[in-house]
Amino acid sequence: MAVSIGDQVRLLRAQPYLKSADPMPMLRPPDLVDLDEVGTVTALHPGETVAVRFSRGTFLLGTDALTPSDDKASS
Repeated sequence: MAVSIGDQVRLLRAQPYLKSADPMPMLRPPDLVDLDEVGTVTALHPGETVAVRFSRGTFLLGTDALTPSDDKASS
């Protein structure tokens, strides 16, 4: 999946853990992000990794774990 900064994305599946996008990344529990929560891509990193800002933090995720969020209105 090709992503750009500012894209709205969702998780495809639950993650075993989340890695924070801090200068010194830390592993965080996976329940900080719900599968239906929309996040914003804030940075592109090497190796198909992006930083995504969700309501409870910014996390590093592989692009294979994300899907575009096409709907603007939650149903």
